[in-house]
Amino acid sequence: MPSTAGSHVRENLSILARSEKRLLVWMAMRLPRAINSDHLSLLGLVAMAGAGLSFAAFRITPWAAAGVTAWMVANWFGDSLDGTLARVRNQQRPRYGFYVDHVIDVAGSALLLAGMAVSGRMNPLVALTVLSVYLLVAAESYLATHTAGVFRMSFFGFGPTELRMLLIVGAVKAAVSPQVSIGGATLLLFDVGGVLATGGLLIAFVVSAVRNTRALYRAEPLSPAAIETRAA
Repeated sequence: MPSTAGSHVRENLSILARSEKRLLVWMAMRLPRAINSDHLSLLGLVAMAGAGLSFAAFRITPWAAAGVTAWMVANWFGDSLDGTLARVRNQQRPRYGFYVDHVIDVAGSALLLAGMAVSGRMNPLVALTVLSVYLLVAAESYLATHTAGVFRMSFFGFGPTELRMLLIVGAVKAAVSPQVSIGGATLLLFDVGGVLATGGLLIAFVVSAVRNTRALYRAEPLSPAAIETRAA
């Protein structure tokens, strides 16, 4: 069966999307020719592993927040720029790019959350829950891209760049004080963030699943003949 993944429309309605797009095009036009999109994709994966290791290093030193910050910036550079570079140079490989990008996204997220789970700054069960729900949202997004031809990169104004920024701010805060007080209870900052992220991801999953199901049902309604056949 032919896939629509190679001809899908990318939709990014995040807060920083327009400014980020202009910056990425500006950088892509100035990158040395020796650097290609595959190099940037690899950098994105290595950076996520580095961020996970930096989170794990919180058990040794709070200065690990500097490593999280540096690796998150490197991940933004590699992960956000690879596709832009391919488009600027007219070197698009739609199916290859879609597949590799999202394999790296899934693997990178697992590496990042594994590091957070052993950091002492986040309950491992919360980290596992966030990863599980993220994979649920990712699967729905990839299915929607295949069937509807639209890949949505943001939900409620938040995309990958905004989430990276939140992680950086959270890491710096956790280096100074890993706990927050809510209603008289003292909780780990990343546990609170993980619970909020889980709720947001679940809402995004339900909203997107319902919206796409309704759109596809309207596009492919059950014909009267099929209804009569089923009734018989």
